[in-house]
Amino acid sequence: MNEDPAIIETEPLHTQRAREGDEALGRALALVRFLRERCPWDAKQTPDTLRPYLLEEAHEVADAIRSGDDEGLAGELGDLLLNIAFQIVLGEERGAFDAGGVTETLEAKMEARHPHVYGDADAPPDWEALKAAERRARGAAREDAAGDPENDAGDRAGDGTSDGTIPDPFAGVSHGLDPLSRAARVQERMAALGFDWPDLAGPLEKVREEAAELERAARAADDAPRATDDAPRGARPGDTPAPPRIGDAGPAVVEEVGDLLFAVVNASRLAGAHPANALLGAIEKFERRCRRMIEVAEGRGIAWGAADLETLDAVWDEVKGEE
Repeated sequence: MNEDPAIIETEPLHTQRAREGDEALGRALALVRFLRERCPWDAKQTPDTLRPYLLEEAHEVADAIRSGDDEGLAGELGDLLLNIAFQIVLGEERGAFDAGGVTETLEAKMEARHPHVYGDADAPPDWEALKAAERRARGAAREDAAGDPENDAGDRAGDGTSDGTIPDPFAGVSHGLDPLSRAARVQERMAALGFDWPDLAGPLEKVREEAAELERAARAADDAPRATDDAPRGARPGDTPAPPRIGDAGPAVVEEVGDLLFAVVNASRLAGAHPANALLGAIEKFERRCRRMIEVAEGRGIAWGAADLETLDAVWDEVKGEE
């Protein structure tokens, strides 16, 4: 088989891993073009109108991954692919980009991020430093496109913009991220600039500090005089106050809770765990244990609504011991 050496040299290394059937992904684009021509609903969609569906499908993909449901995952990935294909076709229609451009941009980005795979580097680059360099390059490109006369190669090579200011370190961090993930991302951005704890000891001490501040704020809120209208109807002096509901806390307590959660995210990050995944695991564990605890209690004839906390704690400890 005769092959043109020039073609071989210019092909990205990863194209060697192409498989039969990969072209099926292109049929998703053809599907969207067909629907745009034939269906009034599809024809009137815009990037903005489709955005909620894109977010919803991404969450459903994540749920299928979490549950280990491969059959469901295949279906949800198809739904997500449809949304991605829709955005590409809409980009084609307005002349902004096409599937080839999207793929080429992805390839160039991944090649730049993997010099240890495509180049001669010995180890992967620092992720956040690399991302920061990409953001600076994008900013310089925008200035070039705008015809900024003060933009030059020296500015593009540095950490700042052409006017000497430091670019926003949080540019590009999605506001649609869940709060735990967003907290971790903004912390990573500042860590890339050198503002970070050297090890886990620092954030753990910060967690203890913030927990103490929350305790003081909550105690001050409890000691503050309350209007008589705040007392539950039928309450008598000396009654144990009902626990507060979510949303009852005052601004000081809310602020301290936020600081504590932010500190915990920092500790999670320095420990190498994604805080959102870690919390999700803890929630699922709590749900599993509670279901088992109710099952055990009912099997023993324990009246759930009338049992005291000591009895329920004993069942809880037993369930934990089973695991």
